[in-house]
Amino acid sequence: MTTKRILVAYDGSEMSKRAVAEANLQAVEAPQREIHLMAVVTPTGPATNAAVSKSLGREMADRFQSEMEELKQEFKAHNIDVMTEVVVSPVKQNAAVQIVAYANKHDMDLIIIGSRGLGNMKKMLLGSVSSKVVQQASCPVLVMK
Repeated sequence: MTTKRILVAYDGSEMSKRAVAEANLQAVEAPQREIHLMAVVTPTGPATNAAVSKSLGREMADRFQSEMEELKQEFKAHNIDVMTEVVVSPVKQNAAVQIVAYANKHDMDLIIIGSRGLGNMKKMLLGSVSSKVVQQASCPVLVMK
């Protein structure tokens, strides 16, 4: 099976930056690959109300979009086109749901994701999002450490 369509889940963490680097490496080795960078914003917490959540969601989405535009330039340096998407996740929905839905909708051949993100429980061996993506994805998942 030739991997042609790669989805990279990005959250700004060191692990997700490694996922981006791996996608870049794979795309350089086979330039016909299509790369999608996706960030999922989950702007809620125990003390957030709807107005704060919406404002925080917009702020985080803008930050991720800006970071992903910079990452896009790294791919462009190798003549690789990249699609970017920032999704604001509904309240209390794990980002994995959005990642798997995007992968299914766009018929991805591979998902590359960091083993842990920016969540509070950094001591876990495999983060909740990456773990759920591995369990629920219909395509192969490469988890970066």
